[in-house]
Amino acid sequence: MTKILIPTLLITALSAPISPASDDPEASFAPAVGNGKRSEEALRRTRRMLHAWLAYADPHTLLLPDFIPGYTRGKRQFDLYTPHNSGADNYPYLVATAFFTDPALFRGRMMQMLRNEVRYANAGYGIPGNLDLKTRQLGPPSLFGAAEYAKDGLLAITELLGRTPWFYRMADMTATLMERAPVASDFGNLPDSGAELNGDVLQTLVRLATMTGDRRFLEWAERIGDAYVREVLPRNHGLPGYTWDFAEHEGPDRMRLRDHGNEIVVGLVLLHTLENDRGSERAAEYRPAIARMLDRILESANPDGMLYNEVRCSDLKPANERLSDNWGYVYGAVYTFYMSTGEKKYRDAVLRVLKNLPKYRGYDWENGSHDGYADSIESALYLVAREPVPEALQWIESEMETLIRFQRPDGTIERWYGDGNWNRTLLLYALYKTQGCYVQAWQEGVALGAHRDGGRLFLAIDSPRPWSGILHFDHARHRRAINLDRNYVRLNEWPEWFTVGENTLYRLVHTSGKEEVRLGAELIQGIPVKAPVRLMLDLFRQ
Repeated sequence: MTKILIPTLLITALSAPISPASDDPEASFAPAVGNGKRSEEALRRTRRMLHAWLAYADPHTLLLPDFIPGYTRGKRQFDLYTPHNSGADNYPYLVATAFFTDPALFRGRMMQMLRNEVRYANAGYGIPGNLDLKTRQLGPPSLFGAAEYAKDGLLAITELLGRTPWFYRMADMTATLMERAPVASDFGNLPDSGAELNGDVLQTLVRLATMTGDRRFLEWAERIGDAYVREVLPRNHGLPGYTWDFAEHEGPDRMRLRDHGNEIVVGLVLLHTLENDRGSERAAEYRPAIARMLDRILESANPDGMLYNEVRCSDLKPANERLSDNWGYVYGAVYTFYMSTGEKKYRDAVLRVLKNLPKYRGYDWENGSHDGYADSIESALYLVAREPVPEALQWIESEMETLIRFQRPDGTIERWYGDGNWNRTLLLYALYKTQGCYVQAWQEGVALGAHRDGGRLFLAIDSPRPWSGILHFDHARHRRAINLDRNYVRLNEWPEWFTVGENTLYRLVHTSGKEEVRLGAELIQGIPVKAPVRLMLDLFRQ
């Protein structure tokens, strides 16, 4: 059989003569080739979903309704846009999909949708409201809509792309929200009495504090943190609970450990991490309270470490036996607390739940909906990016097969705003398979895959047709975009799998023997490639 010779580019850190990783160079790249097939399928499917949904956009505003005809899980209004649903859960991941698969659409229509959201859904002071797409009737300003849109929508775009127009929408909207916070407390006015909205805003404020250096965002975050650490946690069995009456200083005996409740846990841990990095007095004050909160949550878990949807604060008994598909959101906070404090037991808790994931193959997280699979896989991807536990990696592969099968022939999933979460998880999976690399001018059939072996990164790009484009490498976005000291686990992040340093030199060696030296910043900006091609990346040392 005649072998097809594929151009090979070597990026290496070895100052010694370069030798192939095996006698058969193609064998070294086999895992990358396989990963390329998986990433291509994920991108192809998300692009189909993107265009399927855009067909249902309102022709006047271009905004997307929460539900579209064909939704079968209940009776819903098909011409209503809400910032806390369509804006938070669908639109941001269509923006991300367009960024990776359709740059013209990203620069054009997706930006126009942001302009029109500001134009048509602004219910006052920059706070959005619900918009009836048929009558053009706009509801009152929704602080909940603003909080969800910021935390789940605009924050996700910002974690990926940094400072863009979506960032500025998030910053100003969140500032206005806090200036109009309506719930009086002993610590200042809060956004809400509930753990969800307060947690949403807290997660956004911590990022805005580090990104902007604007003291207001830190002070607002500390206001929420103080209210929970100094009042709610001590009075509520060490847990933040579901809601809290800040006038009567009491709340119901319930704690949600899934979405619509666990947001405050993630927010409090992020705030403690920021305070700890700053060396502030609050870090020492917060630490025992945060530790007790996490200890009690872990105590409430089942023997495998899985969390129940809801427990009682008083005795940790589950309110029902269903398991939370957002288990990894909480465990991400647990791991972040480990990173911040060095307390090994919190890492051990994460390792335990990851190793037990094979027991939950095919588990129906959310009564037959794709959204439970999407959130649970997302949970695992955040964690394996830090702890690549083999059992968890295998579980991700099996559950991705189930998640992918939810896509309908027309490209939609279940025809509600949660379809965006399906896109999100496929994009997260694709970037795992490329180790954070992506190509500009991607087309269907272009398969970029990567495989890490120690300090080396093997990449393969294949295409059924002649193709050329720009290959981009990932960088430390947690530091460059979010300004965090370390890559703490964060809800709505895009994990960093393999990153290059902007000011690190890399040597590129062609099989022909041609060599060139480039900065990591050039690799991030992108290098021209043609398919098929094989690449191996490593650091350069003189």
